[in-house]
Amino acid sequence: MNHLIFGGSGFIGTHLKRYINNTLSLPDKVFSYDIRKKVSDDFNTLDIRKPISINVSNIGDSIIYNLAAVHTTPGHPDHEYFEANIYGAQNVCDFARKNNINTIVFTSSIAPYGASEEYKTEETLPMPNTPYGISKLTAEYIHKLWQAEDPENRKLVIVRPGVVFGKQEGGNFTRLYNSLKKGFFFYPGRKDTIKASVYVKDVVRILYEAGQKEKPGHVTYNLTYFPAPTIQKICETMAEATGVKPPKILVPGWALKAAAGGAYFGAKTLGKKISGIHPDRVKKLMISTNISGEKLDRSPYKLQFSLKEALEDWYRDCEKTGLY
Repeated sequence: MNHLIFGGSGFIGTHLKRYINNTLSLPDKVFSYDIRKKVSDDFNTLDIRKPISINVSNIGDSIIYNLAAVHTTPGHPDHEYFEANIYGAQNVCDFARKNNINTIVFTSSIAPYGASEEYKTEETLPMPNTPYGISKLTAEYIHKLWQAEDPENRKLVIVRPGVVFGKQEGGNFTRLYNSLKKGFFFYPGRKDTIKASVYVKDVVRILYEAGQKEKPGHVTYNLTYFPAPTIQKICETMAEATGVKPPKILVPGWALKAAAGGAYFGAKTLGKKISGIHPDRVKKLMISTNISGEKLDRSPYKLQFSLKEALEDWYRDCEKTGLY
């Protein structure tokens, strides 16, 4: 069997390739594609915004993992989310059609639910309020249309992960750890903000297992702990797992947003960029992503790592020198 990973040089893609090749030690062939310029033999350069043509033997005996996306928010002009995520979905599905590939595993996002405090399950009506969320929801429907063309044979697995963390993520959890280590982190406005999150090793296992085990049809899973942890729980668990001090100070939200806005726009005026500091990021910190992981928890793919076990495992992978 062939495993075709689009977006293969990204955080999840590199872990998925490693999981199939090293953890499972399968005789299957893994082909990894990404828009980035090729710097090694780990992946092939391919732009899914354009029609896809690749040469793979026995291509019909393949599983497609569509991980490719423009996703950092804020960070891109609106049109880039739509071009990459919608054109990409169309081209991946067209490629599957032409080559009689019947299984697609699509990594969506929790962004289609929209930003609100309400508890959300897979049955909640999506109401995206960002270009990223809108583009991801549209991409989901493009994949569903592909599956509906041949419902007796085609299999579609859609996953909506919360914040995915683990080695080499370079994102929210890494920034959080660095702030905790330096003693710079303060709770922004509240301590009870719920943050749907999941460990990358669980994510790639679920992508693989669902692609193998699901029957023709389509299924959607939220990928997050059940119940999803609060920011306080994440901070205290991370501190316990890595030996740093947990934060204790709570800063009013208005003060933090004002400080972030001043730093960001001041740096922008001077022609500089401050990594990770943006008023919209601070605003996101204060809004819960109250996403239910109950369906996943009741499924055959339930998470194998608790939050504490995941953070301890990540810390060990970094030889207990930090989280990176």
